[in-house]
Amino acid sequence: MKERGWTEYRLSKECGLSESTLANIFRRNTVPSISTLESICAGFGITLSQFFSDGDMVELTPELKELFDNWISLTAEQKKAALQMIKALNNK
Repeated sequence: MKERGWTEYRLSKECGLSESTLANIFRRNTVPSISTLESICAGFGITLSQFFSDGDMVELTPELKELFDNWISLTAEQKKAALQMIKALNNK
C-alpha cells in the first residue's frame, strides 16, 4: 500500500473487502484466509505466487500478458525476428 500511496479505504475498494476486515489484518495481526489473501492480491493486480515471491516483484500489465500469450505460440525463428525488431525500435 505504501509503495502505491494507497490507504486502507482504497485497498478495500480495489479488492472488495470491508475496511474492518483489512483493519483486523493490519492492526490486530490476524492471519487472513487464503480467499481473503487472494482478494487482496487481486486488488493489487498480483498473483499469490508474486505475493510470496522473495525476489523483485514484476507486475504483469495487460499489455505484457498479451505479449507473453502471443510469444508462446511463435516459432524459434519468429521469436528471433520479433526480438530483432524490438531491438531495432529501441535503437531509433
